[in-house]
Amino acid sequence: MPDRGLGEADFEELVREVQSRMQGALDQQARLQLLLDAVVSMAADLNLDGVLSRIVGIAGRLVDAKYAALGVLGDSHEQPLRTFITHGIDDEEIVRIGELPKGHGLLGLIIDRPEPLRLHDIAEHPASYGFPPNHPAMHSFLGVPVRIRDRVFGNLYLSEKLDGNDFTADDEEVVVALAAAAGVSIENARLYEEARRREAWLRATAEITALLTDPAIGAGAVQAVVDRAREVAEADVAWIVAGPSSDKLSVRAVSGFTASYDELAELKLEHSISGTVVDSGEPATNPDVASGGLQVSVGSLPGCPVVGSATAVPLGSGDSSGALGLAWAPEHADLHRSLDPELPASFARQAALALQVAQARDDQQRLVMLEDRDRIGRDLHDLVIQRLFAVGLGLQGTGRLADRPEVAERLERAVDDIDATIKDIRRTIFALGTVESSEDIQAEVTRLVDRAAAALKFRPGLRFTGPVRSLVGKDVAPDLLAVLGEALSNAVKHAEASSLEVDLAAADEIVLTVTDDGRGIAPDAIESGLANIRRRAEQRGGTFTVESAPGEGTSLRWAVPRG
Repeated sequence: MPDRGLGEADFEELVREVQSRMQGALDQQARLQLLLDAVVSMAADLNLDGVLSRIVGIAGRLVDAKYAALGVLGDSHEQPLRTFITHGIDDEEIVRIGELPKGHGLLGLIIDRPEPLRLHDIAEHPASYGFPPNHPAMHSFLGVPVRIRDRVFGNLYLSEKLDGNDFTADDEEVVVALAAAAGVSIENARLYEEARRREAWLRATAEITALLTDPAIGAGAVQAVVDRAREVAEADVAWIVAGPSSDKLSVRAVSGFTASYDELAELKLEHSISGTVVDSGEPATNPDVASGGLQVSVGSLPGCPVVGSATAVPLGSGDSSGALGLAWAPEHADLHRSLDPELPASFARQAALALQVAQARDDQQRLVMLEDRDRIGRDLHDLVIQRLFAVGLGLQGTGRLADRPEVAERLERAVDDIDATIKDIRRTIFALGTVESSEDIQAEVTRLVDRAAAALKFRPGLRFTGPVRSLVGKDVAPDLLAVLGEALSNAVKHAEASSLEVDLAAADEIVLTVTDDGRGIAPDAIESGLANIRRRAEQRGGTFTVESAPGEGTSLRWAVPRG
């Protein structure tokens, strides 16, 4: 009789093979459906960080891997991986493991040879470095490169298949397909983020242009530019240097920390990244400030954050040369790498034009003011002085006809007052023409005090504190002299003082103090000249205080930020 057991065994094996293949086909179909769903899911996310995290999680589920990771390639051989995204390891485990891989050993092998790699046991491979303490055990391994066009963006790493087996050729094929789709999704996300960055820079350019056309911006124009540039670049530090030539540069504004005028004035910019940009007229970058190359001078100032990378672009305004600088802390180096230098360069070009327009507007306003001063001076000379002179002559003639001595004496005093008024008006006419062109603020202050001494019949005390000549700029000088003139005039007319002290101090603030021992300001006094002094302080973001009591003298303090 035939051996029916053998035939039955062959048939049963055939059935099992058929069932196995059917199950495999179903598993493959399910896997392909999961892959399709994964591709659609990745394509729907335009946030790069979100896309990368999603890719890692999907890769692990597709091949039933307990652990998955994506290593994004860096720009240097010392640190091949700049970002390492994990799946399957919680935050506590990451803390226990310590520093994440940098791309050496087995991971570096795939970086050097970007092609799929499957291993039965990681530890058996010659390139394996082993695992650090507290690292979970890993044996089976699958690595696949992720490409964007013809360039390798990073690598997918998968380990520890859940069923305990090795990764199969089918697993490799599925992950390779996922990596191809991931490359497209990553490129789309990168393009989207680049478009958003360009939009942000364009919006910042429009905002700063509109801001600088506002006459109220005044001396804060440069600070507004550097603050907006730092904000849109997501930089930790920003600065602007400018000067008439590349060897006479100075830092005009910083953002991200606070520095005093003296600290900024002492910086050496000849061999800095900003000085290089001014000399060449081209953008410059330094991806690793600590390793040398172009240095960031502001990084040496107290309070400045630690600088890891920097970019500077040309900034020209009017007759000045300059540069806009941006720097990032080492932990934010990816923000520096992702920045297209043309974006801040375009912003700087537009900002420079806006600053030039603002400067031209200020010059025009100054010209109008000088024309008004010239007109007022002519009117005072041709009309007021002549009329006062005529009144004085008439009073002198009347005094000779007066029979009573006291009347003649009063008329004579009136004539003297008119002569003194004519002298004051002439000095005012002279001051109208010289205040704007004066180069020596200390000499101008001394001259005003000398004039007051003639009317007070005693010499007021005068003290200068700090580098007054260098710190009181041309934009502050007219207001300072006008305030001092008003304060001295009030003391001459109303104080009846026997002593008067003038103190001018220059540091981060310009502080003018005028103190007398006169009769003080009456509580019901009308504030006219003092209101003008207060308005001049407020327009410059400063303060004006008055301390006075009847019979106890008056102290005026006018303080404004240095220009």
